[in-house]
Amino acid sequence: MKSVLAALLLCSASLAFAHCPNATVCEMKAIDSIMTDTKLQGEPLEKIKALRAEGQKLYDEGRESEALRILKEARKMLKDAAS
Repeated sequence: MKSVLAALLLCSASLAFAHCPNATVCEMKAIDSIMTDTKLQGEPLEKIKALRAEGQKLYDEGRESEALRILKEARKMLKDAAS
């Protein structure tokens, strides 16, 4: 019975993250989504766009952990600006 319950938990957890191939891609999608709705302008928006581009470049180069760090910083800046 415990093994069945454990298997169900693992399946449900994997389905919850099935929409995104990895955390870096999820961050890029989240940033893109937030940027379409943001009213942020000027220098702060340009900095976020630059961070997003840098994160994409790092990801394309295979440097995913660095890309994820940069992208999380950009998303935090967007969220802070929205509040």
